[in-house]
Amino acid sequence: MSLASKLAEERRARLAAERLLELKQAELFAANRKLGHHARALSEEIVEKTAEVATVRDENQRVKSDLTVVTQNLEVAERRLWQAVETIEDGFAFFDADHRLISANSAYLSVFDGLEEIEPGVPFARILQLLTEEGIVDTGELSPQDWRSMMLERWQSPNPEPVTLRFWNDMYVKLLDKRGEAGDVVSLALNITDTIRYEKELREARNRAEAANRAKSAFLANMSHEIRTPMNGVIGMADLLTDTDLSEEQQLYVDTMKNSGEALLVIINDVLDYSKIEADKLELHPERFDLERAIHEIVMLLQPSARDKWLDLLVDYDMFLPTEFVGDPGRIRQILTNILGNAVKFTLEGHVLIRVVGVPRENGKTAIHITVEDTGIGIPQDKLAHVFGEFNQVEDDRNRKFEGTGLGLAITSRLIGMMGGQVWVDSEVGKGSSFGFQITLPCAADEMSEPPRPPQDIRRVLIVDDQPVNCLILQKQLQVMQVDTHICKNGRDALAYLERDHAFDLILTDHNMPEMDGLELTRALKDLGNDTPVIMLSSNIGYAEQDPASASLHAILQKPVPRHVLSNALARLSDAPEQKPAPAGNAAPDPAPDDHAPPKPSEDASPQQRLLRVLAAEDNKTNRFVFGKMLKSLRVELEFANNGREALDLYESFQPDVIFMDISMPEMDGKQATAAIRERESGTMKRTPIIACTAHAMAGDRDMLIQAGLDDYVTKPIKRAAVEDMIERYQPEGVAPPFPAMDDAG
Repeated sequence: MSLASKLAEERRARLAAERLLELKQAELFAANRKLGHHARALSEEIVEKTAEVATVRDENQRVKSDLTVVTQNLEVAERRLWQAVETIEDGFAFFDADHRLISANSAYLSVFDGLEEIEPGVPFARILQLLTEEGIVDTGELSPQDWRSMMLERWQSPNPEPVTLRFWNDMYVKLLDKRGEAGDVVSLALNITDTIRYEKELREARNRAEAANRAKSAFLANMSHEIRTPMNGVIGMADLLTDTDLSEEQQLYVDTMKNSGEALLVIINDVLDYSKIEADKLELHPERFDLERAIHEIVMLLQPSARDKWLDLLVDYDMFLPTEFVGDPGRIRQILTNILGNAVKFTLEGHVLIRVVGVPRENGKTAIHITVEDTGIGIPQDKLAHVFGEFNQVEDDRNRKFEGTGLGLAITSRLIGMMGGQVWVDSEVGKGSSFGFQITLPCAADEMSEPPRPPQDIRRVLIVDDQPVNCLILQKQLQVMQVDTHICKNGRDALAYLERDHAFDLILTDHNMPEMDGLELTRALKDLGNDTPVIMLSSNIGYAEQDPASASLHAILQKPVPRHVLSNALARLSDAPEQKPAPAGNAAPDPAPDDHAPPKPSEDASPQQRLLRVLAAEDNKTNRFVFGKMLKSLRVELEFANNGREALDLYESFQPDVIFMDISMPEMDGKQATAAIRERESGTMKRTPIIACTAHAMAGDRDMLIQAGLDDYVTKPIKRAAVEDMIERYQPEGVAPPFPAMDDAG
């Protein structure tokens, strides 16, 4: 092979090697580049991982540091908590789910007096055993074993009830245990020793107060008896003296004695009532009663006092308001008497008006508003807040002459409060006062009162009265009956008006008027030949009837005239105009029928009927004398017993129809004698009415006496009317009428 061929071949081989070298270099470059990329990615990943590791290392370090702080804080909090727990006087302990003690404060452990066994891990049952074995706890009536069983049963309940433990040193601890969800228990032992001792002191103080209250009640009852017994003699003898022939001077002495005795009784009753209210002994006794009748009865009682001062007592009772309600009539009368009595006492001239209105409520009840208005001396504005206070009277030059306890309005306010009502007062010095109260009472009737029926022939009435208020009341009553009215202020004006207009069906005139009174007007009408019927209203019927001019009157009606009395008078006049009734005193509403009262005795009594036998048991000689004089005018056989034992003997021998039984008597008191009589009547159809006759007037006495077998109750000082009422109420059939009037009627 030629050199040129060899050189060409070498050249080709060299070129091929160069190309292969270039190819390998390219592959090597590509590999290096790829390796560089991997190295760079791996480096970045290493950097990231290194950063993450550093972060985790820092976080771990921070967490470790925080854990150290938290642990330290927890240790501080736990230490402070236990320091606080240790400072309190109450015991505090933890028990695990296996009922073993975890920890307890010093107060909890102190009761065990250093027993080494009481430490963490001791079971609760062992704690109970140590309490009884060491005599630490007082198990009371339970044996130690029964006490431990009781405490374990309580401990194992889901919600243990609180229990009080008494320890040997007279310390009282109340255990309050709370079970957690895992079964562990937190126990709190409260030291209630001071509370127990305070409660004991309170009980002892309450017992002393109740004993003092009972002693006060007994003292009041005894004081009532001791005062009322001689007062019964004083007032009773005064009543008896009024029935004898007396000179004017002697009559003055008797009236003074009687009025002073009754004034003293008012004071006694006020003090006793207030004491009963303060002792929470006063109770209300609701029953059916007639409110309008009660008001007029009180007005009649106060009429003499008002008449002495020439005062008019007026009643304005809502024409559409029912009259029968359910309430305590005795206490309502007491309220009205206090308010109305004060109005009369502090009014020197003018009038006293009782105004009654009502508003129906739900459930058949009515809100009753009663206002007593007077034209008296009045009360200063700065004193109004004191009038209902205890022992308060408005002291000034104008009323210093008026006597009283200052308790009447205080008692009134309390009574109205007990009835759920309100009381108020308005007044202006020199012009008068207005006392009002509101109570809500159930109506005894199913419907509201119907207005009176109009009289048939009475269409026009001339009213003659100098009191504008009374004229308005009469005018309102007549307008409801569809009667037209005209008003004249006195008899002279009435005569002048009748000359111009004489077309009246009736003249309704007052008795006492200026210039010409009612009787003078009647005489003048008769002289003029005017035959118009005349009805006169008078506060003193007995005095009016003595005047010859009264024979010309159709009727005399007591002031203030109840609405139904006026209506009945007009109806009688309308139904029989040709008849002219004799003057009649309609002093009060017709008596309400008493469903419980026995029938009255026959007025046609035969001479063969025996006399009513009355037995009176009374140990006081003066009271026996007074009682005998009270019954002197009655047709009865009267026997006295000096004590309960004598009353029991006379019950057998005398066989009384009615017994008046004193309660406080020697040897055998009235209740014991009554019990013995009821025992002897046992098994028979016989029951002798026994009337309690006592000076005691405390709350609950009536119920107590009725439960003791007595039938009724009369409070000393005894009034003749009360005795006669009881005799009339309880007299049996078949005896001669005890009252002479009954016998004469036959």
